[in-house]
This record gives sequence, structure tokens and C-alpha cells, in this order.
Amino acid sequence: MSGGPGIPRDDLDAIAADLWARLVRGKADRKSPFHTPVVGTADGDLRVMVLRQVDAKAHSLRFHTDARSPKVAQIGTDGRVHILFYDAGAKLQLRCSGTGTIAATGPVADAAWSASPATSRRCYLAPIAPSAAAAAPTSGLPADYEGRFPTLAESEAGRPNFAALVVTLDRIDWLYLAHDGHRRALFTRSGDQWAAGWLIP
Repeated sequence: MSGGPGIPRDDLDAIAADLWARLVRGKADRKSPFHTPVVGTADGDLRVMVLRQVDAKAHSLRFHTDARSPKVAQIGTDGRVHILFYDAGAKLQLRCSGTGTIAATGPVADAAWSASPATSRRCYLAPIAPSAAAAAPTSGLPADYEGRFPTLAESEAGRPNFAALVVTLDRIDWLYLAHDGHRRALFTRSGDQWAAGWLIP
């Protein structure tokens, strides 16, 4: 039996294929509910982040962040990361957890930066780190970039402040909400293998 729009509900292999397909779509489609999940660090802090890359073979998700942000320091101390995806239309929730690593230099960060347009790079031009106290409402951006996007060349000044957050997943809790009976499954990873089983919703 299938669930809401194209959602399998009684076949673990089909559910696994569907959830990864939805994550891939979430990365590519800005209108997808999976495009902006809630990401939590081990200290209990939560924030909405944009899903930038999905690699099913590596079991990983990638996000972008300011290298000076508090979450970068937190992940350096304790790499546990939790990610919540929810699609209200499909009535589908994914609670994912894994280990986060920060790539501020090297090929992962360089490739992510190179693929980012100047419009996305603008926030990394802020001279002061995120979460610093401010005396008045402010974007944190230099006056030159208030109200306009930098050129690609101008945006390069933000590269030292840019980092990629890569989360390697080891657990996915899948929940489908249905008026005729919810379904819940748990996927756990050991090495390159995923095990799956049912849970009471």
C-alpha cells in the first residue's frame, strides 16, 4: 500500500529509496519543504539551514556556514548533529542524526565556494562574526554591499569566512502521518550498510 502523494508506507526498501530521492529533490528545488531543514548541534541550539548537497553513497548532507559562527566551534568540540525535515503536504517527517565535520579549507570547501553564486557569498563579507552583539539593527554587511550584491570578484573577499558543514548520517527516523494509521520506520547505518526496521508511531 502507498501513502500520500507517491509515498510508500509498507515496504522498507521502497521507503529508503523514496526518502533519499526526496532529500535529493530538496537540495535542488528551493520550493521543496526539504530544502530548509532545522539543524541542531549537541548543545541544543537549533537553526534553519539550506540543504546544499546530498550524497546517498557517502550517506552525507552538506550545508554552508560562516566559519566564525558558534556552531562551528560547537561541532569542533562535539560533532553530533541532528536534522529535522518536515513536509506538511506529504505529512512526512524525517529525523536524521549523524556526525558533523567542518571543512573551511581543502577540496570540499573550495568546490562548494566555487559553485556558490555571488548572491549567496554576500553574507560572508560581514566583517564581524555571526552572533556578536550589535548596538543597533544591522545586516552586519559593509555599507558598500547594503542594497546590492557583490560581483563575483568582490565576493572573493568572503572566502576566509566560508565553511562547509558535512553531516554523515547514521540514523534516519521516518514517520508518515495518515488518518487511517501512521507508519514509522528506523534506518541505522553500520559502515556502508543500512539496517531497517519498524517502530510504533
